[in-house]
Amino acid sequence: MKVLFRSDSSSEIGFGHIKRDLIFAKQYEDVSFACLDLEGSLIDEIPYPVFELESESIYELVNLIKNQKFELLIIDHYGINADDEKLIKYETGVKILSFDDDLRAHHCDILLNVNAYAKASDYEGLVPFKCELRCGFSYALIRDEFYEESKKEREKIYDFFVCLGATDIKNLSINVVLDLPKDKKIALATSSANKNLTKLTNFVNENPNVKLFVDYENLAQLMNESNKLIISASSLVNEALILKAKFKALCLAKNQQKIAAWLAQKGYEVEYKL
Repeated sequence: MKVLFRSDSSSEIGFGHIKRDLIFAKQYEDVSFACLDLEGSLIDEIPYPVFELESESIYELVNLIKNQKFELLIIDHYGINADDEKLIKYETGVKILSFDDDLRAHHCDILLNVNAYAKASDYEGLVPFKCELRCGFSYALIRDEFYEESKKEREKIYDFFVCLGATDIKNLSINVVLDLPKDKKIALATSSANKNLTKLTNFVNENPNVKLFVDYENLAQLMNESNKLIISASSLVNEALILKAKFKALCLAKNQQKIAAWLAQKGYEVEYKL
């Protein structure tokens, strides 16, 4: 089966969509991606053929599907709505799997919501009658190293681990760290796509209790070596749950509100910074 992922990444969007897509893509043999070449994107790190789109036009995507004869389209993109999916289906007949994080309407064959709060009943009236619903934590897309790390007991080197996504779009990391006791050891994780990396580096140089980790490969181990995690209410939550870690989730965007509300209902510590 020829599979096409439609997803984007950038310094503004973040890396979450592409990162989980790369985990999901492992179950298919013939995989390609269609992406916009945005500033700070992960295109060069995608280990599959990438079709660089010139625009967000649905018709450009339709033509690509037709020309390359893709059989399954996997959409992980907030900018593509149910009407767009209906148009794609009408024009190409391609099978569609849609990611969803916000309980939105979709016109797809398979609906995938990997968030812990999600239930199939949430989508009554929002998807076609015959749509296959894959909802909840059992469908979580988590890298193997987190499952492996969850079996290990690590010495706690850091008092706090702070990560507000790969790019920390709202530039809140410094404020979060400043609210923590200065006598505590803090691991601060981010990526090289963070536009405020220079500020973070300067801040860390002035605060010896804070260590900065950029594009760190052993994130699972680092999280497991920390007493408490302060993370965005994003895919990091599923990783923290797998590790059975003590954590506080910061809700930084509207699409994180549902997972934040679920966490609060379950007794987890949550703070809203919308």
